[in-house]
Amino acid sequence: METLGIDVGATGIKGSIVDLSSGILVGEKVKIKTPTPATPEAISFCIKEMITTLAWENKPVGIGFPSIVKKGVCYSASNIDETFLEFPFQDYLEKELSTNVKVVNDADAAGIAEMTFGKGREDTASLVIMITLGTGIGSAIFYNGVLVPNSELGHLYYKKSIFEKYASNSARELKGLSWKAWAKELNQYFNHINHLFSPDLILVGGGVSKQFAKYSQYLNVPCRLETAQLLNDAGIVGAAMSVHTK
Repeated sequence: METLGIDVGATGIKGSIVDLSSGILVGEKVKIKTPTPATPEAISFCIKEMITTLAWENKPVGIGFPSIVKKGVCYSASNIDETFLEFPFQDYLEKELSTNVKVVNDADAAGIAEMTFGKGREDTASLVIMITLGTGIGSAIFYNGVLVPNSELGHLYYKKSIFEKYASNSARELKGLSWKAWAKELNQYFNHINHLFSPDLILVGGGVSKQFAKYSQYLNVPCRLETAQLLNDAGIVGAAMSVHTK
């Protein structure tokens, strides 16, 4: 079975058709810059454009979205427009696209994919935390293979703000930090996560996970710390999977 998965990020929207039996992207991977402002109407337009490009009209679509999402309604908007607060995005998209749509938290989607097709599939009897590093910091917590949704651990308080403002990849780029200087903040974050939850495994995903070798030597965390196997495609795969889960 194949389904379209779309991963909406603060800076980019990417999608592809996914083979749900293997978790492999099939065909073209399409990327579109996230519009500014990132309103429901603007993002919906981009999703329609992607569906047309991939010839997926009137077929089910899974959307990973950077927000707390409960029953298709958004309850946070840290890196998107504030008009998304308490906005029923899933119902809105179903009317706009005339098809079945599932909207879930983007990091939860990535985590589900990694636990099914990636390194997490061998740790279903453990406490596993997936961390996605991008414009913000996303998180997905799994205990004995069961997801604890909408954890948003990037919003834990740190210094004068939240960890996302210091340890995300966008913070590294914005402040022009070296890998070593940025890893110092990231190490603080991972150790704080370890202190709070004592996970058996922390999986690092998101775009900057591809550069893990450049900063891993500066990380010292008393638990297993590995890059996600699906890297930055996990969100697309998990979004597609969400269409067929309750």
